[in-house]
Amino acid sequence: MTAWLAVIGIGEDGIVGLSPAARALIESAELVVGGDRHLALLGPGKGERLPWSRPIEDTFPAIAARRGRPVAVLASGDPMHYGVGAVLARRFAAEEMIVVPQPGAFSLAAARLGWPLAECTLLSLHGRPLDALRLHLAPGRRLLLLSEDGTTPAAVAELLAAAGWGDSRLSVFEYLGGPREARHDATAADWGDRPAAALNTIALDCVAGPAARPLPRLAGLPDDAFAHDGQLTKREIRAATLAALAPLPGERLWDVGAGSGSIAIEWLRAEPSAAAVAIEREPQRAAAIARNAHNLGVPGLDIVVAAAPEAFAGLAAPDAVFVGGGVGDPGLLEAAWRALAPGGRLVANAVSLAGERALLAWHERHGGELCRLAVSRAEALGRRLAWRPALPVTQLAVRKPR
Repeated sequence: MTAWLAVIGIGEDGIVGLSPAARALIESAELVVGGDRHLALLGPGKGERLPWSRPIEDTFPAIAARRGRPVAVLASGDPMHYGVGAVLARRFAAEEMIVVPQPGAFSLAAARLGWPLAECTLLSLHGRPLDALRLHLAPGRRLLLLSEDGTTPAAVAELLAAAGWGDSRLSVFEYLGGPREARHDATAADWGDRPAAALNTIALDCVAGPAARPLPRLAGLPDDAFAHDGQLTKREIRAATLAALAPLPGERLWDVGAGSGSIAIEWLRAEPSAAAVAIEREPQRAAAIARNAHNLGVPGLDIVVAAAPEAFAGLAAPDAVFVGGGVGDPGLLEAAWRALAPGGRLVANAVSLAGERALLAWHERHGGELCRLAVSRAEALGRRLAWRPALPVTQLAVRKPR
C-alpha cells in the first residue's frame, strides 16, 4: 500500500521551520490532525483541521476512515521519540506511514547546553509517576526530562531536595526552538515553587549531597533499602535469585508471597522495560511493597493483595515466577508452573524442611537445578567477632520447555 499517513514533526518556529517536503505533505492532505497548539502554529490551509480528542486514541477512527487518502498528523519534534508517531505505529502498518522528524526537545536542549546527547538519559514525565525519576539518579548523570506541565520543574526540585540531591543543577527550557524560547537555571534546593511555562523541558545535572544515597541498578541492594517486617529475601540470596530469574526486556515476573517486594522491585530496577506483579496476601505488607516501589524508583509495580494460587486468576501469563513464600502449600508450585509461559523460568526458595521437601519432589518430576545457599556474617561475640550463619536456603531453578 502507498503511504497515505504523513506524521510530521513541527517545532515552535511553525511552518517556516518545515522542509519543503513536509510542507508539501501538509498542503496536499485532505485532513490535518494535531493539538490545538500545533494547528495554531500551522495557520490556515485548505485541508480539514481536526484537533486531537481526549484520549487521543478516540481520534484514530477518523484517521482510519481516510485510509488510502492523504492525511497529515502533526507532532512535536521527533514523532517517534515519546511522540504520537510511536502510538500511531501500533495502530497502522509501517508501509502506510511516512514520518518526517524535526529536532526534538531533547536534541535542542542538549545543543543549548553542549551535552553529548548519547551520554544523556532521556525520560518523559508526561503521564508518568514522578517517582520513576528516582531510578535514574546517580552522581554525574545528566538527565533530559519532558515535563508534564508548568508545575513539573518545582515538583522535580522538591523530590531532589528531599532525597539529598538538592545541589543538582536544573536548567528549564521553555518553548524550545521558537521566538519565545527562554531558559532558567538554579539548583534544586534553590528552585522553590516558581512556575514554568506549560511547554518546558528540564535538563538535570545530578549532584549527590551528603544525605543522598545513590543505589546501583545491579541486583543485591542493601537490606535496609527496603521497609519490611522481617519477610525479606536477604541481600546475597536476593542477588543469586535475580541471577536465576534472569530478567530480559519486556518480560513479566510474578513475585509470589512477595513480603517486602524486594525481588519484584529489583527485577524492575534491572530492566525498566519489563513488568512485575507482587502477590501478597497481607495488606500491611502490600502497603510496604507500594512504599518500597515508589522510594526505589519503580512505581509501576503491580501489587495484588490476595492469596496464591487464587490470585493468579485473570493475570497475564508470566515469563518468570519467583515463589518465596508458601513453597510447601499444596498446589502452589503446580499452579505457577501451569501459568508460566513456554520457555519461562520458575525459581523457588525454601528455608523450612517442608518447603525443601516440596522442592525435592518437584525436582524429581520436572528436573531443573537445585542448589543450597548458605551465608555467614561476622557479628559480635562478646568483645570479638565470630561468624554467625543465617538459615541455609534451598533454591530450585527450572525452565519450562518451549
